[in-house]
Amino acid sequence: MTHHIIDLNNWPRAAQFHFFRTYEKPHYAITSRLDCTHLMGRKPDGVSPYRACLYAIGSGLHAVPELCMRFRDDVVVRHDMITLSMTVPNDAGSFGYAYVPYVADFAGFDTQAKTLIDEVAKGGVLQANSGERDDLAYLSCMPWLDYSSINNALPGPDDCIPRVTWGKFVDHGGRWDMAMTLEVHHALVDGAQVGAYFAAVQSALNDL
Repeated sequence: MTHHIIDLNNWPRAAQFHFFRTYEKPHYAITSRLDCTHLMGRKPDGVSPYRACLYAIGSGLHAVPELCMRFRDDVVVRHDMITLSMTVPNDAGSFGYAYVPYVADFAGFDTQAKTLIDEVAKGGVLQANSGERDDLAYLSCMPWLDYSSINNALPGPDDCIPRVTWGKFVDHGGRWDMAMTLEVHHALVDGAQVGAYFAAVQSALNDL
């Protein structure tokens, strides 16, 4: 788990970091609609829309340095690589968490993701992160709903791991889109970074 310590004396967001660290509820979630027309057009080629979304989310997270930052008390670190942890329905009728390291090459990521997700689907173990890792982003798909907003269960104000949720693919007469939500800690991430994330995810979806 390679990371770099941020020099708070020279970090432009140091004042905002210290300010929002005092908040009891420092998290916020923004939902945006993303065009997935090109993605759905790749289904005949054997591309899994679900795993392609995982890849696009990973691309978006790694395109924004702040989304790879975590704090440990008053020390801020930036990870070189984030592992994606997603909920996976399992054969026991519940769900477990898969852990898929991000790979910039889609084909390599797709093969790895399929293997790791299938392993969790066959098991019945939750495999929840108990706090020993922060080089993660938590992902959850809501394919049953075309929702307009959502937020997540959070253990407390010191949890700074981003959450990403996305919903049902909706057909508007040949143009497809979906809702996606990014939930972040305001001590690390501002609106400009959230906007950059969504732009990067859209670019990744368009380039599949």
